[in-house]
Order: sequence, then C-alpha cells, then structure tokens
Amino acid sequence: MSMAVAGMIAGMALGFAGYFGGFPAFLLVAALGAVGFVVGRFLEGDLELGDFFRPRDRRR
Repeated sequence: MSMAVAGMIAGMALGFAGYFGGFPAFLLVAALGAVGFVVGRFLEGDLELGDFFRPRDRRR
C-alpha cells in the first residue's frame, strides 16, 4: 500500500470520527493513529527505543 493510500484512509477515518463523534472522537482517533504509527515503525525496525531518549545534538 502506498503512503498516499494510507494517508487517504487515515484522513477518511478522522473525517468519520469528527462527523459522527465530534471533536473529542476526532482527537482520540488521531492520538491512537499516532501511537499505532510509532508502534508499527518500532516493530518494523525503523525506530529504536533509544531514539526517543537521546538528544539529537551529540556535540556536548
């Protein structure tokens, strides 16, 4: 699945949540989508747990 199709599906899910559930449902779907994205990247091996805790600038 291309990134465009995945983005379209995510946008449609957010649209339905916002229309039928209101703004709180929209925020819940967006937050769970972001968590799912990070977990998916972690399981694919694209992210490591240390990426969230070490600083970007290593010149201290």
